[in-house]
Amino acid sequence: MHNHFRKLAGKTWAITLSVASAWIMLIVAPPFLRTAGVESAAASIYTIFSYACHQIPERSFHIFEHQFAVCSRCFGVYFGLLAGIAVYPIWRSIDEIEPLPRIWLILSIIPIGVDWSLTVFGIWENTHLSRFLTGAILGVACATFIVPAIVEIVRNFTSKRKKGRLDGRPVNQNRLNDSNLR
Repeated sequence: MHNHFRKLAGKTWAITLSVASAWIMLIVAPPFLRTAGVESAAASIYTIFSYACHQIPERSFHIFEHQFAVCSRCFGVYFGLLAGIAVYPIWRSIDEIEPLPRIWLILSIIPIGVDWSLTVFGIWENTHLSRFLTGAILGVACATFIVPAIVEIVRNFTSKRKKGRLDGRPVNQNRLNDSNLR
């Protein structure tokens, strides 16, 4: 049974990594789409991401003189999430669902908070790099909590589905109850 869960965890991780990769590709796609003259697709992607990010041009990375779909801090969070998911199996067993202590998630918020606060209070002006790096720290930390949570959700869903089947066929509760009465 352990081997089954390990394979399931590996598949879950691969799908999660694929989704995170697709998300990053969507973020960087608009500059390429605009350069290729596909403005409507680029505009749609910008609109979708506008619900999650302010998209201020001065705070965003650019390619071909067109900005990414999110600012440098949000891109750092998403890129960090992708990086964290990618390296997760290297430093922790993929089928380990016990979460790390939450203090690590709380500590990962500190750099982003300091970077933001120093700018708000006029102590220093943050940069694309500081916003990206502090976002990436948070993204990597989030990945260490998201991967085991998704693996556990899939494991629980799969286990409940298997318990509801008998010999590979859906269980008919009435048939079971009738056979128990005889």
